Amino acid sequence: MFTKAVSGLLLYSGLLAGADIHGTIVIERKLTRHNVTASAGIYQRGVAVELGTDAEVDPLAFERSHVAVYIENGPRATASGLVKASIEQRDRRFVPDLVVIPAGSAVAFPNFDPIFHNVFSLSKAKSFDLGNYPDGQSRTVTFPAPGLVAVYCHLHSNMAATIVVAPTRWAAQADERGSFTLKDVPAGTYTVVAWHKATGTFRKTVTLGDKSDANISFTLPYVAPASAEHVAHR
Repeated sequence: MFTKAVSGLLLYSGLLAGADIHGTIVIERKLTRHNVTASAGIYQRGVAVELGTDAEVDPLAFERSHVAVYIENGPRATASGLVKASIEQRDRRFVPDLVVIPAGSAVAFPNFDPIFHNVFSLSKAKSFDLGNYPDGQSRTVTFPAPGLVAVYCHLHSNMAATIVVAPTRWAAQADERGSFTLKDVPAGTYTVVAWHKATGTFRKTVTLGDKSDANISFTLPYVAPASAEHVAHR
């Protein structure tokens, strides 16, 4: 009897595990316009901090890694599914400049620069102002509602980051190859969202069976297929 009970529990756990949605982001041209930063002397007092720069990277890999993907319809994350992410203030920049979290999660904002920063947001999903704080200190903000949160620094106009707060527990950020996975999704029909700061929001519908993984692809920006008449006269 004990064996049957354990077997039933394992089977039930396996069903709860669900399937995975594997995906690919296709981007064929540069989308992001990088900030033009004023010289530090115009707005910075005290210790001079050199502005950080990105390592040499494939521009398309950069674009693909700045896509947030999440399921729009479904249950919110429970306590075990919440995360605590971090956006560092380092070399007068936010690192990373994109974070994807389920609603209810928190983000820490540690300062690693020998100067003050003042992190704030006026976004509808979550507005806050953390005040001035120095090197070695950190502030944490919880994001209970889904939406896009644009983050800035009152003291350094070049600093900007985005927090994508997903409405469900399935949220991911594509890697440099454009790959992402939404894990353990129960059987059902879902709307999968892909978001990029320069192109906006794109949606696709995915239907999952029990333990049957699905594959999906987003091309950003979306290009409508040419009509047969157009093709015939090219």
